[in-house]
Amino acid sequence: MNWTSILPEILIASTAILIVLSDLVYPKRLLTTALALSGVTAAIVLSVAGNYNLSTSLFSGMLVIDGWSQFLRLILLGVTAGVIFASYDYYDRLKGSWAEYHAIILFALTGLMLMPSAGNLVSAFVAIQISAISLFILVGVLKDSRSSEAALKMMLIGGIASAVMLYGMAFIFGTTSSIQLNEISLAIGSSGDVSTGLLLGVLLLAAGLFFEIAAVPFHMWAPDAYEGAPTPITLYLSAASKIAGIAVIARVFVIAFSQPQSFAADWGIAVAVISALTMTLGNILALMQTNIKRLLAYSGIAHTGYMLIGISVLGFSQGLSGQPQLLFYLAAFALAEVAVFTTVIVITRYLNTDEIGDFAGLSRRSPLASFVLSLGLISLIGLPPTAGFMAKLYIFTGAIDQGLLWLIIIAVLNTVISAYYYLRIVKIMWREEPSSNTRLQMPLVPGLVSVLAGAGLLLLGIAPYLLIKLAETSLISLP
Repeated sequence: MNWTSILPEILIASTAILIVLSDLVYPKRLLTTALALSGVTAAIVLSVAGNYNLSTSLFSGMLVIDGWSQFLRLILLGVTAGVIFASYDYYDRLKGSWAEYHAIILFALTGLMLMPSAGNLVSAFVAIQISAISLFILVGVLKDSRSSEAALKMMLIGGIASAVMLYGMAFIFGTTSSIQLNEISLAIGSSGDVSTGLLLGVLLLAAGLFFEIAAVPFHMWAPDAYEGAPTPITLYLSAASKIAGIAVIARVFVIAFSQPQSFAADWGIAVAVISALTMTLGNILALMQTNIKRLLAYSGIAHTGYMLIGISVLGFSQGLSGQPQLLFYLAAFALAEVAVFTTVIVITRYLNTDEIGDFAGLSRRSPLASFVLSLGLISLIGLPPTAGFMAKLYIFTGAIDQGLLWLIIIAVLNTVISAYYYLRIVKIMWREEPSSNTRLQMPLVPGLVSVLAGAGLLLLGIAPYLLIKLAETSLISLP
């Protein structure tokens, strides 16, 4: 067995354990943060050094380490580094559980990193549960009424979703006699028919997986969870959890359900319909929000819809095209979320409010924070010269190539809707009068992270080939 293939996951889990043990002996804020960042940095170095053209199967096919999983592993590590940096100023509110907070972030990361590597249904389920249980705890870590209520809602709905997912897996096993994704594909392909039991299993499995990414109609938990959680954890939910969920959906459906072609096209059109509903409902509800965290929650739901366009393309092409475009979109989305949330964290803590109206005149009090936040929002809209523009261009072009013009028309209309509420924030910051002339200084650590994320958005918007070439080699290893 080639253990080096999962060294990053082993390193992250080991670092989490080390943080808990070190806190028993030497409970210091700086040590905990340094250990967490050191573990993530070392894992990033190992991931960058990986061979993205190599596919390795581990534990009798339970995990598959290939270019797809390695590319997504790198995105997840980058987002987690941003979360840890963004959490640094939360020490006053979390000092009683500072070590546990960082350890659970890394345990969640372990599950998230394993999700894109899942080679069978059991490993996918276990990876999802590792991350989900950790995220339930992180949402409620503040232990106030809003945080506790959000964690409880997320846990109860998540428990139901997990049960539904497991029930679907049982149906799939019962009809194909296998839990291995490639063997499920062979069983379906050899029979040439999709039985009622298998179809029911796929529907139940999809329902559980769509909960993980907050797709309509399984999105109900997201706004409350985003608002009640510490803002760094809101970033974790919005970016890392969503990206890992899309990754595991792509692997499971592309490998296990790409045969026969008619079946792949059927689930492709079903995902396209859910995509249209998700982006439309997310954007319409975002229009009504006055709280920045709830607005970003519904915005995240809308972006789930855009990501599902990429999943739909995989269905129509049987996984043979659309993967690089989806990967580029996920990377651009992650950068935009880090840029937006790290800036929002600083602003809301300084203003002591999450209300968008209180951002009035922010450009006069902190030009840097206003610029980076504006840049992140513009990328989320999908306007040039940001990475968000190139990401939408790539994913929309791929969908049109598969005959999904109707879906892209809906997506473009939704982009126009999103421009209204994103640019409303920009207008409030740059055009309205401030309530105070007191300067808002960006702290060094979150300020540096937000500036780097903003620079990444501009760089990939101007020179997208820097990432798209890597994405083109980072493909799911088809059976």
